[in-house]
Amino acid sequence: MLPERKEAERLLAEAESCNPGPWGNHSRITAECAEKIALLCDGMDADKAYILGLLHDIGRKFGARHLGHVYDGYQYMRKLGYDEVARICLTHSFCIQDIQGYIGKFDITEEEQKEIAVALQNIIFDDYDRLIQLCDSIAGADGIMEMEERMADVKRRYGSYPQDKWDINVHLKQLFEEKGGKNIYEIVGKPI
Repeated sequence: MLPERKEAERLLAEAESCNPGPWGNHSRITAECAEKIALLCDGMDADKAYILGLLHDIGRKFGARHLGHVYDGYQYMRKLGYDEVARICLTHSFCIQDIQGYIGKFDITEEEQKEIAVALQNIIFDDYDRLIQLCDSIAGADGIMEMEERMADVKRRYGSYPQDKWDINVHLKQLFEEKGGKNIYEIVGKPI
């Protein structure tokens, strides 16, 4: 189940009031990119893509956490009955489907880590998982960024960015360029 667009926007606004920061704008930019790309891809629902992009980081509502934001968002959306959003809260940080590939602090319990690891193993990624991963990798808080610039920013902030994750992001960009028939930056409206 998925919230309506207005409800998703309300949830994000409420979350921002609990933990203000640039993550809210990043979420909006992710949503706008996802919607624009989905519009050009056969079989994708642009409104669904927007909602999933808007709420992918909703776990930040509960504070400045690293892996904790993934877990918190996953649990919060499941509690509200929005299982499709819960899934994206989980998958957006794992283009490599392994909890050990997470970039950032493991600031959740071992039991919570096991829960995430098992949930990840039981998911077969679909185009929405991949689309939000892509859009997360080009959405900054102030606008659309070159993917390489965004990944370098993450590397500066966290100290590393695994090459295999970098390569998958580049592959996702190519995949959606093929599906959409245009350069990703052209689709999302960033001058190239």
